[in-house]
Amino acid sequence: MALCPAYARLERIFHRLTLLEQAQGLLHWDMAAMMPPGGAESRGEQLATLKALSHELLTAAEVKPLLDAAVEEDLDDWQRANLSEMRRDWVHAAAVPSRLVEDLSRAGSACETVWRKARAAADFSRVAPSLAEVLRLTREMAEIKSQALGVSRYDALLDQYEPGGRSAVIDVVFDDLAAFLPGFLQQVLSRQAPPPQGPRGPFPVERQKALGLRMMEVLGFDFEHGRLDVSQHPFCGGTPDDVRITTRYDENAFIKSMMGVIHETGHALYERGLPAAWRTQPVGRARGMSLHESQSLLMEMQACRSREFLSFAAPVMAEAFGAVGQSGWDAGTLFALNVRVAPAFIRVDADEVTYPAHVILRYRLEKALIAGEIDVADIPAAWNDGMDALLGVRPPDDAQGCLQDIHWYDGAFGYFPTYTLGAMIAAQLFEAAGRALPDLPASIGRGDFRPLLGWLREAVHGQASRYGTDELLTRATGRPLDPSVFKTHLRRRYLDG
Repeated sequence: MALCPAYARLERIFHRLTLLEQAQGLLHWDMAAMMPPGGAESRGEQLATLKALSHELLTAAEVKPLLDAAVEEDLDDWQRANLSEMRRDWVHAAAVPSRLVEDLSRAGSACETVWRKARAAADFSRVAPSLAEVLRLTREMAEIKSQALGVSRYDALLDQYEPGGRSAVIDVVFDDLAAFLPGFLQQVLSRQAPPPQGPRGPFPVERQKALGLRMMEVLGFDFEHGRLDVSQHPFCGGTPDDVRITTRYDENAFIKSMMGVIHETGHALYERGLPAAWRTQPVGRARGMSLHESQSLLMEMQACRSREFLSFAAPVMAEAFGAVGQSGWDAGTLFALNVRVAPAFIRVDADEVTYPAHVILRYRLEKALIAGEIDVADIPAAWNDGMDALLGVRPPDDAQGCLQDIHWYDGAFGYFPTYTLGAMIAAQLFEAAGRALPDLPASIGRGDFRPLLGWLREAVHGQASRYGTDELLTRATGRPLDPSVFKTHLRRRYLDG
């Protein structure tokens, strides 16, 4: 189909916007993985300038008339979906002055730099003033966007990460989960056998890295278009054609790093699977962070903590560390260790049962912060009290408490609920994949992820942002989000398995 004049002009504008955003993504990756500490100030200026340029391009006087004119043009389904995403981007951007975009970018970069030092020192007070400035600017942005979108301040922030997401819906889901988890956790703990004696370290970092690369290969990672590095907080960044993932290593616990690599590889596979024809257009992006988190958690929790996968992986792990034939490296022991449930302080290392409590705590706290019900100085005590109430543990210091996650310090308020929404979606997608692929457990047991990845490419990755989250999930699984599937999965694995 020949492009219509207004729509064609919009595609050219958003092509340039996407390239600017991709450049920002790679600068963020470099900041976390490679940049020397002395580069922080200039990097903050670089990112602020690029964000300002993107904002000016998106809010230029010609954009709204073009959006209005394109509605009347003869577009196909993908183009209409793209136009809808363009308008959504414009509404978010047009509400906010360039000055605020730059100020928040600079504040986030500066705060992130201070956070790294504060976390190493386990001292929240070091970063509190910087975080207070980030929160002040975030509240200002939330207020402006809430008026433009006609939603609450928190929902205006949430919508940046989960298009159409609303806290009223999340509250119901999370309150139900918060009521379910304590009793379920006690059931699991009361039936859990004593921990088996697993592999003994130390586990050299170079061997851990080699194992991680091997697992990435098994899952289907494309090393011609991506790489693995180290950062203080594991993440997936870059672009669909240049995917950067990071992990961190502990010489006494290799499973944490390996599962972290698998988790981030799930994100990377989603990025690489986005339709090539639309990669520089809004419709070609991933459909929100809940779907993105579902892809990482589907690989890590649903597939790779299964008995089938660990039967395949056990000899690979033993060989990686020169431990073939040694005790503790059998599949049964590794499965027991990978599904071991124990309330603990660190979210990214949490087991599948207690992980949602970490997310619910952060969600409730950031809602209260945006609403002005608590302030920065209240965070450590509120955090520790929440951990005690939800999991029965109190962090011994700030590094294992409110300093452990980068999100708030980088200005990412409204992101946290997508983690547990993603876990629920992952369970639902994996169940649907199992129905469509009766041989799926066996193929995972052979280390063959091609059937699963092929199904995900068609059902999720290749659809990009063509549909909203609920419609995409309904098309893939037959129904919108159903939290009962996640509960059923937990019961089967931790009580019946």
